[in-house]
Amino acid sequence: MASHGKLRKDKVGLVDYDTQIKEVRCQLVDQLKVMDVQLEQKSQHLHDFADYMRRRSEIESEYSRSLDKLAERFTNRIKRKEASNHSVAQMWLALLSHTRQESKDHTQLSDNCSTFLIQPLYHCLEYTQRLAKKSKDICTQLQDGLLKVTTELQTAWRTYSHYHADYLCADGKLKEAEKQEEKQRQSAKKLERLIEKRQGKVQDIYLKCTKARNDYLLNLAAANASMNKYYLQDISTLIDVGGHLSLGRVMQAYLSSRHQLQHNMNSGLQHLQRSVSVLDQGRDRDALLQDHHVTFCLPLRFPYQPHDGDQVGLSEISAESEMRCELETRFKQIQTRLKAVAEETQEERRPPSLPDLCIFCSCHYCPSLHRVKEFLVGTSLESKLQAKHDLLKVAVEKGCANASSSTRVRKLPSSSSLLHNHKLFNGDMLTFMQASGQQIPVVVESCIRFINLNGLHHEGIFRVSGSQVEVNNLRDAFERGEDPLAEHTSDLDSVAGVLKLYFRDLKNPLFPVDSLSRLLEYAYIKNDGERADQLKSVISSFPEPLIIVMRYLFAFLHHVSQYSDENMMQPYNLAVCFGPSLVRGTREQEQDQHQDQQDAVSLQPQINALVKSFIIQHESIFPGQSEVRGPVYEKCMTLEQDDG
Repeated sequence: MASHGKLRKDKVGLVDYDTQIKEVRCQLVDQLKVMDVQLEQKSQHLHDFADYMRRRSEIESEYSRSLDKLAERFTNRIKRKEASNHSVAQMWLALLSHTRQESKDHTQLSDNCSTFLIQPLYHCLEYTQRLAKKSKDICTQLQDGLLKVTTELQTAWRTYSHYHADYLCADGKLKEAEKQEEKQRQSAKKLERLIEKRQGKVQDIYLKCTKARNDYLLNLAAANASMNKYYLQDISTLIDVGGHLSLGRVMQAYLSSRHQLQHNMNSGLQHLQRSVSVLDQGRDRDALLQDHHVTFCLPLRFPYQPHDGDQVGLSEISAESEMRCELETRFKQIQTRLKAVAEETQEERRPPSLPDLCIFCSCHYCPSLHRVKEFLVGTSLESKLQAKHDLLKVAVEKGCANASSSTRVRKLPSSSSLLHNHKLFNGDMLTFMQASGQQIPVVVESCIRFINLNGLHHEGIFRVSGSQVEVNNLRDAFERGEDPLAEHTSDLDSVAGVLKLYFRDLKNPLFPVDSLSRLLEYAYIKNDGERADQLKSVISSFPEPLIIVMRYLFAFLHHVSQYSDENMMQPYNLAVCFGPSLVRGTREQEQDQHQDQQDAVSLQPQINALVKSFIIQHESIFPGQSEVRGPVYEKCMTLEQDDG
């Protein structure tokens, strides 16, 4: 009954997140709809303005011709009469002269309305639609980033819940063993060994649970920071109605013509002038947000949901003993990355406005629009990094105050598992695995564990070259059957270089050569689900030991890409780094002098796309542990190796 109650509580917490994220998704969809409605209204307004100017031109032209006929008619009458200097006659001549001038003024106004004023309105309409489309694309990109953060939050929460449930189970078994020790004094030694073993397992699982909870809290902070940034800053920048400057200049030109034409209509023109002078993008934008406040209001903060029985304080990053060193390293890396991002965006701290169109020179401010996008993306990244930075700073300071001298050393793998008669580097991986009994080659497992513990947040991991001397030393140590990363600290970039070197120097590449053509063909299928199914059908034909290694490697690379905000290694960047090592010809083919190297260069974009697909869709492509038994990559590793 107790386990049933715990499961129900877990589901309630997850449902709360699902409901809240579902509401956010609906809100984001409504925002795009509001932007579409706003564009439709603005386009209709501009169409109406242009139609009004066209019709006004026709009316003014007709009125001008009527005035001209009227003046000509009475002028001909005067010509048939003698000239007179009477004041009444001079007044009459002045009136006719004024009528002819008025006819010319109306002709000029008609010409202005039909050419000078209508064309800018159509330019403004075209630019407004183009600007709205680009703004919507930026908004969609920001929304995708927002949804990605919420997905990472859900994933981190599930991982944390899973490890905490394991911890509760192990802790329960430990307490049960302690109770048995009190009852059975006669078999104390055996129970002591059992208790000691379970205590070690509880401690190990507790560390995993703590790491998972820390990752969950960081994702929680990043999600809330992204929500604040998007709803309070980004959306206000994007929802600029636009076109106000262009429309204002059109109306100013129209008013200028009217002032020259009718000096006796100043009161009406002043009223229209006041209407033009109050054009204000900011006020129109604020009015739009107020009219749709439900759509654009900031959602509730994502609450911290501790797993059942978790006693760690609310939203508190744990920096206990072994965790402190790792958190200090991550804090320094985030601090460096945050400083770099802040320097990139500090040139303009105020959000730039969306560009407007100059109707007299038809200037299109595409660079300005790009600057808006760069600013929004950069400040969004800065807000997420700042949220993680602040939480880590508090945890590191508290951890330093409570620092203890206890340390843990990773256990060395048994020497028997490292002794073999086959080459590790420059050899055949399947032959080596069969001879050594290792399901994951020791160099792969050791390097991945080292990077998991020390380098997931390292900027440029796998892209920056390490020391060639240290790479060679590590390679030689692995070749001798040692694990040089078990106790010694090594340069992260050098360790990453050893991992790439191992796959690059294999006699046969990780992806069998005979399957390469089908894999490259399927990599460009546009539908994600169909592409994953086709790639999975090819992978399922590989030997199981090869599938286990590939599943382990790509799960790790996907985990690295999840920290791209800090390490700047998106899936494509990782694909560029690993593609040439994983997808290539055999070593004999590469040494063939007649091999056409131009083909390899031309195929590189396809290879990068293929490896990127495997990184992003690894869960859909590779079979689970229930289908293919063997080691699987764990996100939250410890110094201890799992017992299987």
